[in-house]
Amino acid sequence: MAHGSRSAAGVAANRALLHRVRAQRPDLDVRCCFLDLARPSLPEALAALDGQAAVLVPLLLGGGYHLRVDLPGALAAAGLTHLPLARALGPHPLLAAALADRLAAAGRPAGAGPVVLAAAGSSDPAANADTARTAELLADRLGDGSPVVPAYLSAARPTPREAVAALHAAGHRRVAVATHLLAPGFFADRAAATGAHWTSAPLGTHETLARLVALRHDEARVASLAAAR
Repeated sequence: MAHGSRSAAGVAANRALLHRVRAQRPDLDVRCCFLDLARPSLPEALAALDGQAAVLVPLLLGGGYHLRVDLPGALAAAGLTHLPLARALGPHPLLAAALADRLAAAGRPAGAGPVVLAAAGSSDPAANADTARTAELLADRLGDGSPVVPAYLSAARPTPREAVAALHAAGHRRVAVATHLLAPGFFADRAAATGAHWTSAPLGTHETLARLVALRHDEARVASLAAAR
């Protein structure tokens, strides 16, 4: 279950990520649906199960309202509260590994200075806390002593532009932005317009991210089987 986007490239990136999951895990029947703005919708996907067992894996990088309210509500409305609901993809070390790879691909060398983690942002403090935890995991993954500053493209502060400007004002000439987003679109365009020296691409179809999607499926399925015993 992806969030959905008005960007055709964003929707295509979500579908391409799940194609990568299928390639890694041919034992799984992987289907794609969207919470908003694209088809099939989550209710349509749930109706298409027609009694089959399934695990709902949110393609969300942190917790928040969607995970706490929207997804359980959709399962309840469909009479499918027995279906396992996986955790958000992050925070997780695999997510930090993918972010670090994207930074390296953008040209940032090790030890090059501070990084701003540009996340979508949320009015839910728990979701923003997940972003802050991912920033810590990314700093650990980089392992070069560079600070990683969490920033938010909506609903919270600082914005990535504000965080980059503050680091420049503090004397850091070269600042990188790690794009903590799954796909191209409105937020990714904003993340690329901060004045940073390097800006990484969205996570997209990164192989490690596909591994994380499959891992969240496996965790939820194992927990569901254990609870049924």
